[in-house]
Amino acid sequence: MSETDAPASVLLIDDHPLLRQGIKQLVEMEEDMEVIGEASNAHDGITLALDSEPDLILLDLNMPEINGIETLKRLRAENVGSRIVIFTVSDHEDDVVAALRAGADGYLLKDMEPEDLVPQLRQAAVGRMVISDRLTTLLAEALRSQKPEATGASYDSLTPREKDILKLIAEGLSNKMIGRKLDISDGTVKVHVKHLLKKLNLRSRVEVAVWAVEEGLHKG
Repeated sequence: MSETDAPASVLLIDDHPLLRQGIKQLVEMEEDMEVIGEASNAHDGITLALDSEPDLILLDLNMPEINGIETLKRLRAENVGSRIVIFTVSDHEDDVVAALRAGADGYLLKDMEPEDLVPQLRQAAVGRMVISDRLTTLLAEALRSQKPEATGASYDSLTPREKDILKLIAEGLSNKMIGRKLDISDGTVKVHVKHLLKKLNLRSRVEVAVWAVEEGLHKG
């Protein structure tokens, strides 16, 4: 639950009405979350997101006309600050990597158990990154093959502050939560993240998180 004790607001963007209804029923059983809107296509979803500024957007990947990745890019281009989690049947490596690089805060598979979905949505709503378990290994392997340059030597080049931030990214914390924890502004966190991405030769905070977990840097 947020500091104000208001329920976390959730927006559903998915072209399957039955699925939206199912998630809505699940969320309605929880006191700390509420579905404040739903859309069956990207255009309506983006309009709703801009109007309501929800805490969390659950976004389908495979939608007609404008797909989830393109929708995600448009939401980020409009500076929508909501947490955006892709919710899909696709466990293809390319889709996962593309979504995370386009600015997704998580990637969950539709075949997960309903009782597992609610805790993941709760984590995402409060600012943590969420990825279905079986995708973590897939992502790590993709990064290992694509980014052999991210070595211990690169880690050693980070400043103490950058190392602190890297560990918090590995825990799945958003820039806002990192800023709160370290008592610095969001903007300062963004600058540090930009520098450490460059030093590690990685392209997104999700790549940093997966790499740090693989290297065991998230511990201690």
